[in-house]
This record gives sequence, C-alpha cells and structure tokens, in this order.
Amino acid sequence: MAGFANPFARGDDGGLFDDYDEFVPDTIPQPGPFLAGLSVLTGDDHLAFHRLTRELFEERGVYDMTFNYNLARLNLDTRHPDAGYRYAREQLDPTALVADGDPSNADDSCHRAASRRLDDSFPTGELSVLRAEFTPTTPFCPQCHTLAIGSFRAWNGLADRHEYDLVRVRAHPMHHKSESINEELAAMEAAYLETGDTSVSVEAGDVDGGTDDGMAPGETGMDGMYDQSTDRQRDVDAPF
Repeated sequence: MAGFANPFARGDDGGLFDDYDEFVPDTIPQPGPFLAGLSVLTGDDHLAFHRLTRELFEERGVYDMTFNYNLARLNLDTRHPDAGYRYAREQLDPTALVADGDPSNADDSCHRAASRRLDDSFPTGELSVLRAEFTPTTPFCPQCHTLAIGSFRAWNGLADRHEYDLVRVRAHPMHHKSESINEELAAMEAAYLETGDTSVSVEAGDVDGGTDDGMAPGETGMDGMYDQSTDRQRDVDAPF
C-alpha cells in the first residue's frame, strides 16, 4: 500500500486526499443520530477542531492500521467519502449526563447515579461538551472499537489543548457492534467525569456483551500503542 509511510506527506498521494484546510462536504460523513438536533461543526469550525485532532491523535498514536495513517486523515481520504468523524456542540447540565432525545442514550441509563455527583467536579454550571461520531469504512470494520476508545482517550486525556470539558464519542449505528461499543464509551465517559481519569476501563459485567477486559467481542486493545513513537513507518499488515 504505497504512499502511506509518511502520514502527512504532500505530493505523493496522487490527489487521493483533501487538505486539512479544505472543508469538503462530499468527502466526509453525513452527521448521524448521535449529532441529530445539535449544532454540527462545519467550515472553519470543523477544520480547526480536526486539525487539533490530527495533533492529538499523532501524540497518542491513534492510527488506522489498515491504511497505516493517523485516523484524522480518514476524513480527507476521497476513497472513503462516508467515513471519518463529524462533530457537534452541546451544553450539558452536570446533574444529568444524558441529554433527552439522544437515540444512543439507552447506553447511559445505568450511569445516572454517577452523573449526580458531577456538581463537585464542575461547580460552575453547564459543561462545554463536544460530541464526536465515528463512521468506519465498513459495517464490519474490526478496528471500530479500538479507534473509538483511542479517540476518547486522546481528546479527553489532552483536554487542556481544547475548549471542551468533555468530548463524547460514539460509533455510528451502521457498525454491527455499535451498541456494545457505545455502551462501553458511555461507561468510560461517566467514569471520566467522576474521576478525571481517561485510562479507566469498564469492569467485566458492566457492559452487556463485553469481554473480561471490557472490550467488545472480537476486538483488540489500543492501549499499548500510546507509548509508541508515531513518527516511524508502520506495518500495514498489523493484526487488526
């Protein structure tokens, strides 16, 4: 798979990628149900956050190992115009982790008790929240779980680099394991708001269908990647 050794190279991709300074609606996914009714980022707002995302993903090693590049570049890949991230702003009352009308909120119901304790961590009122919805390249993408969890940890683990108290991440329901993946993400988000720790893992039994290590069935973890340098050439045959 030539052309991916340097994830930010210019002039060697044959015009397959948009630029990080171009907002091209035809080559990014349409907002899905997790972003419905919210203020979806477009134009310069989308571009600014996505450029920051590139930096945070590079720092934390959030890489798509199928294509051997920083996951942020998937938004620019014209071969996959319906894959990548879209973002939307919301204001969240710290006494209620779940916003009404969110189709994915069934995955948050068991964590409302934790949300009632958020006033201690955020005493000034509403949280500044960004929702991020990940659409993988296929409904059976084996990396969807790994990439969504890695994204959550990158954005929230480096929260001092952006304006949001919380970045909520969900997988688009087109993925066949989106329900179990999103249940785990909801549990991680509640734990993060309570503890401030993005490395927290869901305990066995907390998420229906999860495995003993808190991952969706058939998925592999990304945690070991965070300590790796991300400026070396990656093996495109990585076992995902």
